[in-house]
Amino acid sequence: MIQQETLAPIYARYQQQNPNEVWIDVRQPEEWAEGVIPGVKKVMLADLEKTLPTLTPDTTYVLVCRSGNRSNQAAALMQKHNFSSLVNFAGGMLSWYKAKYPLEKA
Repeated sequence: MIQQETLAPIYARYQQQNPNEVWIDVRQPEEWAEGVIPGVKKVMLADLEKTLPTLTPDTTYVLVCRSGNRSNQAAALMQKHNFSSLVNFAGGMLSWYKAKYPLEKA
């Protein structure tokens, strides 16, 4: 099941810095240049499937994109490959930027 979370629960999750969660930003490099959430792994959606063998299926993954659409596609792809703990950031980086939450340059 893919869990959908909006800005407030996502930011609370981010602040917890759970070592058992991996955050993946599936945007394009030119979008990463605008700023990324500190500590996220950057994997373009187009490259995600070939990256899956390097990921652990029983880890929780928080998927991020610009608005929540591509990250939802990424979560669906991961679900097909037996990843079970998936969180889609509904609202994505557009809401993160608007809230002026922490950023780092890619």
